[in-house]
Amino acid sequence: MRFLKNFSLARKLAKTFAAIHQPKLHCFTHLRHQRTNHALKRYLNSNSSTKALLLFRELLRKSTSSIDSFSLLFVIKACTKKPLAIEGKQVQGLVVKLGFEAIIFIQACLIDLYCVVGDLGDAHHVFDEIPSKNVVCWTALISGYVDNQKPNEGLQLFRQMQMCQLEPDQVTLTVALSACADLGALDMGEWIHGYIRHRKELNRDLCLNNALINMYAKCGDIETARRLFDGMKRDVTTWTSMIVGHALHGQAEEALILFAAMKEENRIMKLKKTSGDSVGSLIFPNDVTFIGVLMACSHAGMVEEGKRQFQSMIRDYNLKPRPPHFGCMVDLLCRAGLLKEAYDLMIHMPVQPNAVLWRTLLGACAIQGDAILAAEARARLLELEASHVGDDVVMSNIYASKGMWDEKITVRNKMKQRRVPGCSSIEVGSEISEFVTADDVHRSKREIYEVLEHLMKTMKARGYAPEMSSPTEY
Repeated sequence: MRFLKNFSLARKLAKTFAAIHQPKLHCFTHLRHQRTNHALKRYLNSNSSTKALLLFRELLRKSTSSIDSFSLLFVIKACTKKPLAIEGKQVQGLVVKLGFEAIIFIQACLIDLYCVVGDLGDAHHVFDEIPSKNVVCWTALISGYVDNQKPNEGLQLFRQMQMCQLEPDQVTLTVALSACADLGALDMGEWIHGYIRHRKELNRDLCLNNALINMYAKCGDIETARRLFDGMKRDVTTWTSMIVGHALHGQAEEALILFAAMKEENRIMKLKKTSGDSVGSLIFPNDVTFIGVLMACSHAGMVEEGKRQFQSMIRDYNLKPRPPHFGCMVDLLCRAGLLKEAYDLMIHMPVQPNAVLWRTLLGACAIQGDAILAAEARARLLELEASHVGDDVVMSNIYASKGMWDEKITVRNKMKQRRVPGCSSIEVGSEISEFVTADDVHRSKREIYEVLEHLMKTMKARGYAPEMSSPTEY
């Protein structure tokens, strides 16, 4: 009896001790989590992802007690910034082991990680495992497909999201508009614009309005893009989207006038600021703005203006030219027939010229009939993208135009050994259809070929005859 009484007393004392000290223990654990997460977040914000991962690994070796859901969130973001696929998979395993897989923001970050490393299969698997998907999860996956050059699949997911009765937010709509711009899906873009107009709180979102301008410009409706531009508050993205839009449509004068207006508005704001007036933030052109400006100069054949703007970008705005800027300059020089100058610019670039630049030069050589420089460009392209048969087609035609039949036959034979069919897409209603040359698997192939046959018969009846003067069939 005495043992039972002593045991009962000991239990009461233990419970009393726990009741007194448990809040302190909980508080200590909370403070430890706070310190850990603060350190991880500090490393993350300072772009020291490696230090964040090393700290997390050290904590993991000691004990998992100092790790909570926020710790895992920060580590997943660190893996995304690097990006690190293997380490990300290991962290995902830890998420499951510690029982945090129900936290939806962790799952959304995992989707982001897999999308950044290009593993859309694992990203979709994580998405499918989420029992109650919210807008953040849907947006992460849609964005992943769009960023990985699969805008059609991204729009299909956007439609599925709506069928699940989920209202897209401004981020989802911005991503969807980006997909429409990539595909040229104007009908879908206009539907999204109508949806935005019906939700008044979205009309004031600057990023969303910028995405609308970009979509309309890239889908060919430059007039609507300009109306939106003229009636809204602007930042550098707004100006840039409209300048690039005009340049893409060959409206070089409009693009350059708009660029001048942007600089003038900035100059006036500077004067007002100097005199003590309250003004908004100054708007300076960025490197993308200059891509639009150089593109406009290229389309208008304004060689000297293009050179001046290229130098102004470096000298006046301290912007370092990237491959797209050199691409615009090479295109400008090639259009003007200055092939040697374009070649010299590429050779003296601070970075290695990419395939796009060499392909631009090759195309210009075809127009100018420069077989020697074309052979040099093609040799460089073989080192960079040996599987691209379009370069062989161009080279074959150059040799044919020069009467170099042996060289032409050699190129053509190599091309036939590794030819890959090209892919085209077209929007019908709200659906994007893709097909290739001599397609025999498309579900509407019978109707398509019937229309093509009818068109050929009509064209021949009107006197059309194929051009047979070219010594090549390509």
